Amino acid sequence: MDRALVTWRLQDSIARVEIHNPPMNALDMDTRLALEGVFAELERISDQVRAVVLAGAGDRAFVAGADIKAFIDLTPETAMARLRKTHRILARVENYRWPVIAAIGGFCLGSGLELALCCDLRLAADDAVFGFPEVNLSIFPGNGGTARALYYLGLGRFKELVYTGRRISAAEAYEYGLVERVVPSGELMDQALDLAGSIARRGPLGVAAAKAVINRNRDLALGESLESEARAWAKLTETQDMQEGAWAFVEKRRPRYRGR
Repeated sequence: MDRALVTWRLQDSIARVEIHNPPMNALDMDTRLALEGVFAELERISDQVRAVVLAGAGDRAFVAGADIKAFIDLTPETAMARLRKTHRILARVENYRWPVIAAIGGFCLGSGLELALCCDLRLAADDAVFGFPEVNLSIFPGNGGTARALYYLGLGRFKELVYTGRRISAAEAYEYGLVERVVPSGELMDQALDLAGSIARRGPLGVAAAKAVINRNRDLALGESLESEARAWAKLTETQDMQEGAWAFVEKRRPRYRGR
């Protein structure tokens, strides 16, 4: 392959990841595997990273679905293998050590929206378009969409989007709870990087522990969730960073975190 389907660069502890599969950044299997490779590399250097911004290259789409032609020859057996591979790849994004921010411009449809829902936070350009159009192909969201969307959408609204395949605007996506912020399209990347920078300046061990606890606890019963939260919080008391944060507050200075 003579071009990178997914690229990344690191600056000031923020990893900027871009999907390059023109014209619409379709999330075909090659692109999914490239995304997995990038996050594997980011895991290898995770001590140098504090946040990730994930975007689609160009101005037409974040990710506008999958490679539909690949569906034609699928059987139940090959479909299951494909879905399990995709679940593994998206889980790698979802469970990356540091927060991942989706910077969503243009179309964010089908598997693109499923990818966005794996991210911790979603910023949308004011001209972004969202939807689960799979029913137009007589299928439904199968890359984690039916599970993850329910963390953000009410059941009725989710069913409406899935059953009708209707596309919604960025403003509607914000109203529904699918995105945390809608920004002017020309400011999308700057605001995403600014948010990533704000996260990167906080106590890194606290941020990483919070992400792990939130992701782990969201499906637990309350009692189990409280115990998991307490164990993770208590463990932070043995870190230098927690002591540094407390002393910096007392001494009215900026903390100098070292990630240990």
